[in-house]
Amino acid sequence: MPTSASYDAAVIGSGPNGLAAAITLAQHGLKVIVLEGAAYIGGSARSAELTLPGYIHDVGPAAYPIAVASPFFSALPLKDLGLKWITPPVSMAHPFDDGPPALLKGSPEESAATLGKDAAAYTGLIQPILNRWDNLMDDVLGTRRLPRHPLAWALFGMEVVQSAQVISRRFRGPRARGFFAGLASHSVLPLNSPASAGIGLVLAAMGHRQGWPIPQGGADAISDCLSKYLVSMGCTVKTGVKVSSAADLPAAKAFFFDTSPAQIIKVFGDRLTAGYRRSLRRYAYGPGAFKIDWALSGPIPWKSSACASAGTVHLGGSYDEIAEAESAAWHGRVPSRPFVLLAQPSLFDPSRAPSGKHTAWAYCHVPNGGSRDMTGGIEAQVERFAPGFTDLILARHVSSLAALEAENPNLVGGDITGGAQTLKQIFCRPSCRINPYSTPLKGVFICSASTPPGAGVHGMCGFHAARMYLERERLWKM
Repeated sequence: MPTSASYDAAVIGSGPNGLAAAITLAQHGLKVIVLEGAAYIGGSARSAELTLPGYIHDVGPAAYPIAVASPFFSALPLKDLGLKWITPPVSMAHPFDDGPPALLKGSPEESAATLGKDAAAYTGLIQPILNRWDNLMDDVLGTRRLPRHPLAWALFGMEVVQSAQVISRRFRGPRARGFFAGLASHSVLPLNSPASAGIGLVLAAMGHRQGWPIPQGGADAISDCLSKYLVSMGCTVKTGVKVSSAADLPAAKAFFFDTSPAQIIKVFGDRLTAGYRRSLRRYAYGPGAFKIDWALSGPIPWKSSACASAGTVHLGGSYDEIAEAESAAWHGRVPSRPFVLLAQPSLFDPSRAPSGKHTAWAYCHVPNGGSRDMTGGIEAQVERFAPGFTDLILARHVSSLAALEAENPNLVGGDITGGAQTLKQIFCRPSCRINPYSTPLKGVFICSASTPPGAGVHGMCGFHAARMYLERERLWKM
């Protein structure tokens, strides 16, 4: 690595966590450069015309509930820089083969009313989490060190370490069980795995607390605003600069990698201690995401019109069907009926498509690194709940697991979560170290979603990595 420092810090990768690390360092007076290997900033938090001219698609996530909840984002003047959030009236709809869909709406009572005989059980599960929400978020988006609010975290922890299978036993009917299975499947774990319930509980609570908003104009709006703010502080952002080895690094005192552990090994190789290198090689990646973007001639013709009020739709029906699909993907089998997560942002943001036209995307979980084309399986699931859907397709853009990783090397084997979110890797991410962002190399840190608090567009991995460095250097200012 270079020894004569031209910069106080260099950040490798311009995803939300990399930009968050750079901003935090710059706010404390450091001279920072950000290097991005792609031709664009933002990692997966970006948008592009993937199908036809005038149709704007989100390359990665479409809904951003964790971004709105993020203390880091909340402290920035992103609204002044042009970021506008649009909140659909229904965060998520979960249709069934018979009867109306279950809905994630503004209050627990509104959602409970769509769950039939399990209404009281659902409010009893979610309301205590909402009552402790502000304290909980400090720790949910924290560093996994000692919690700031031990009692609230202990009570929530009793739920978060449970499997979705155990939590679903609180419900007597198939509607609530299927509804919660869809939420828990965002963990990308088998539903009988410890900790698979946690993300479902958090996403449900966020739906009630603030909704699942989308950025007006597409995900580029988020990354562009972060970049504008960083540049306004005099920092440098360079795209198209690949860092394949330590020789590619600029002269800097500290380096922050918004990358996967696999890329840390690639860059530093034998310079890492044997034990640390071994722990990074053992780091587990979860199932991949096979994604399709569509340009549509009209809105999706849902059997139930209530689904047209939702920004996100979960397609899989019953608990058993969803559990089988997620278990198959985890255990190396291609699901025969995949659980499909679908977003339809143009219903709420007309800037995403030409007048009268629409965009949508969907993905399903498949074995990591798999090569099976899931286009037919995904579109069959949409057609199941929206007959006539395929007649509306003007164009489609298919992202295989290999294509996702080729475009963004952080998505190892198509894993969009930065590594499996198992119980072990919630706390030992990417390895079991007191400071999970540090490496055995002096001045080298990891700040990606492979560190706490993990997956999601919230910037907190980068913020925490930068803060720990600044505290160590006695540069942190409250």
